[in-house]
Amino acid sequence: MQNLIPYLVVFVIYIAVAADFWRGAKVTTNAQSLKLHSAMITLGLIIHAWLLYQVIFENHFNLGFFNMLSAISWLTVLIYWLADLKHELTSLQAFVLPPAAIFAILPATNAANHFMPLAESPLFLAHIAIALLAYSLFTFATFHALLMTVAERALHNKPTLIKLPSFPPLMVMETLLFRIITLGFILLTVTLISGILFSEQIFGKPMQFNHKTVFSIASWIIYGALLYGRFQYGWRGLKAIRWTLTGFMLLVLAYVGSKFILEVVLGR
Repeated sequence: MQNLIPYLVVFVIYIAVAADFWRGAKVTTNAQSLKLHSAMITLGLIIHAWLLYQVIFENHFNLGFFNMLSAISWLTVLIYWLADLKHELTSLQAFVLPPAAIFAILPATNAANHFMPLAESPLFLAHIAIALLAYSLFTFATFHALLMTVAERALHNKPTLIKLPSFPPLMVMETLLFRIITLGFILLTVTLISGILFSEQIFGKPMQFNHKTVFSIASWIIYGALLYGRFQYGWRGLKAIRWTLTGFMLLVLAYVGSKFILEVVLGR
């Protein structure tokens, strides 16, 4: 195992912020606590980024399963941190930070390494960066959709297992959700097109029509249909949330599912 201390620091920071939020969930969090949370998340992001650089770039280009999950969680927390600066999405940290804490510590196990032979190719690096950013945007959108579900139930006084102190207005949350999905859809489109057109240059082999491709295209269709329904028919609320979650599940099957089976289960 690598030195666990910096990984544990990131884990503790993320968990501590989430735990402090949950501890005060029955009351309105004061401005001083919000500033402290933001500062702690900033510190966590900096240390997390440094650890990712070490495990991914210092020894060739290692995009193993755990490293990929950690990178996606870092980007998701970063997207949350940036969105929170403008939209005050404090309640969302209850969803974003706990899984990020777990995924951040996984690379310390030094398991499921996957060294990429084409790391010096700018096209390959661009493809990977765009794909990871798209995946992180959809991950954030999924957490945001879950928060909207809780907010919807609270607004209509329906029972819920999750009690949160406050939410931004639903219209604001909905607008942000579709902005994130639109950006993610554009990046996913670029990822799919680059993978199809430049497969041999990027991966060193022609395009293969496998389960990863099928689920990726299916997810792209779901998100595209959601955006079309939104702008053509005004889809919103629970319908938009269901389509968001469905698209994300397909994306998980396409990318995370395939890498987990190949690298962790089969050890390839």
